Amino acid sequence: MSTLDNLARRLQELKQERRAIILAHYYQRAEIQDVADFVGDSFGLSQQAAATDAEVIVFCGVHFMAESAAILSPEKTVLLPEPRAGCPMADMIDAEALRAFKAQNPDAAVVSYVNTSAAVKAESDICCTSSNAIKVVNSLDAKRIIFTPDRNLGRYIARNTDKEVIVWEGYCHTHDHLTLEQFEQKKREHPQALTVVHPECRPEVSAAADHVASTAGMLKFVRESDAKEFIIGTEGGILHLMQKQNPDKRFYLASPDLICPNMKANTLEKTVRALETMEPKIAVPEEIRRKAVQALDRMLAIK
Repeated sequence: MSTLDNLARRLQELKQERRAIILAHYYQRAEIQDVADFVGDSFGLSQQAAATDAEVIVFCGVHFMAESAAILSPEKTVLLPEPRAGCPMADMIDAEALRAFKAQNPDAAVVSYVNTSAAVKAESDICCTSSNAIKVVNSLDAKRIIFTPDRNLGRYIARNTDKEVIVWEGYCHTHDHLTLEQFEQKKREHPQALTVVHPECRPEVSAAADHVASTAGMLKFVRESDAKEFIIGTEGGILHLMQKQNPDKRFYLASPDLICPNMKANTLEKTVRALETMEPKIAVPEEIRRKAVQALDRMLAIK
């Protein structure tokens, strides 16, 4: 039996002992996705975990994702296998900077991407995901919107709304790394392939794609499409599930650079260790949690 098999078996034992569930983001390593109870996008995973009777949540993702789980499930213990698995984009804004920006734009409503810290969510009027961002912005009465922290998603929203969108100049290192030149080269290599990209990509890349969607939206699009080849513009971990769900289709990553080192920082060994030691725990101070959950609840209330 291989080392990975041994670790997977040990993980199953610990899950039973700890009354735990394993969450894996689409961008996680394949071996983690294969042992997870739920594989999905960041906020959806937190919602799924909150609906279970598990006492422990092991979130194989990055720090803000584990915080979201703690916000929605304050009674549960939340573990992040690799405590240094952060999100550079989320780190590009903090609560103090957002408060100052709000003071400069007092008539603007603040919409923050779920890819932010709990403290930033607490300073926001409402949150959004990449799949509902346009709907959230259009639901607000305010004519001016501060959007944090991703400038590429913010500009994608701006192209699809009549509201004025003031974007924070943050970005995802992984998605922003994909250039139009790389994208066009991949299209020349695979002229029959449909192109699907995440809205965190640069505006010129999104404009050149056949379809722009969230991670879950990408999976749905390729499942329902009659096409047999796809160029995918998001973190490479998603190809594992895409291929499993569509064994008769071919997928090409738009660039070999579409790999997030933070997402890949979690390993099966670290996941096992987290349940053995019940560390490192991720918790959100109650005052911040109460404010952050309000911003999330407002998002969930939009039909």
